[in-house]
Amino acid sequence: MELLKECMLCPRKCGVNRYEKKGYCQASNKVKVAYVSFHMWEEPIISGKRGSGTIFFSYCNLKCLYCQNKKISLEGYGKTISNKKLGEIMLNLQRRKAHNINLVTPTHYAFQIANVLKKLKGKELKIPVIYNTSSYENVGTLMMLRNLVDIYLADLRYFDDQLAWKYSNCHNYFETATMAIDEMYRQVGKFSLKNEILQKGLIIRVLILPGHISDAIRIIEYIYKTYGDDVIISIMNQYTPVNKIEKYENLNRKVTDEEYSKVIDFAIKLGVKNAFVQEGGTASESFIPKFDSSVIDEFL
Repeated sequence: MELLKECMLCPRKCGVNRYEKKGYCQASNKVKVAYVSFHMWEEPIISGKRGSGTIFFSYCNLKCLYCQNKKISLEGYGKTISNKKLGEIMLNLQRRKAHNINLVTPTHYAFQIANVLKKLKGKELKIPVIYNTSSYENVGTLMMLRNLVDIYLADLRYFDDQLAWKYSNCHNYFETATMAIDEMYRQVGKFSLKNEILQKGLIIRVLILPGHISDAIRIIEYIYKTYGDDVIISIMNQYTPVNKIEKYENLNRKVTDEEYSKVIDFAIKLGVKNAFVQEGGTASESFIPKFDSSVIDEFL
């Protein structure tokens, strides 16, 4: 595992030997999983009727101030497992009729994930694989996943890099994320469905932040002008304040109905056809998983 001896997997480019120390994300050379579930609250073409087979990974290379999964992204809650066990979880989810394998916050484990999928994809593992990411990714890392990932479920968090610096401690988010999303699209192309379940393609999520609808509008305009109707845009109002953020008061409230309506109205006027929108009740802590290691054990 030479890549982990001088880790440059993500745009932080720490260069640390993950066998000996930890970099920005705090992940070691071993995969750590925080939660496994049949997720019913992804986009309908992802969750379907039986649920998306989600595997939540511990730690994160972005670490947004407002993260609703702070327990795993910042505090590192989870259970360390072998690559073999990760593969077994995937196959267990498949046996139990999950529509897909949904790898949530996988960036810092991309190397291990690629090695697992090389052994399973198209052999024992037949259902679509989803890479569910903040898009703060290196193109070179994503290239390791070519022909292994069927669906990219990609955030596009910020248009304005000043917001990215304030809220996620990174200077170059938009350029980095859009280059990454270009590579995702090159790999999977225009989306396709079978029996109303997504089989391949790219969904780009736009999480509206309170007080920043203009940024969301610029993101949607960029996506539509770049990819047209070949990708699906998911316009999300589910921002949920879970921790008091003293420095930025706007982050301590939910997105208003008026803010959300303005963004949706813009998307309609722009001509966006393939989009998901959310209706009341999504900005609730009840939608945040209750992380419990016994849930992981159930799938081992």
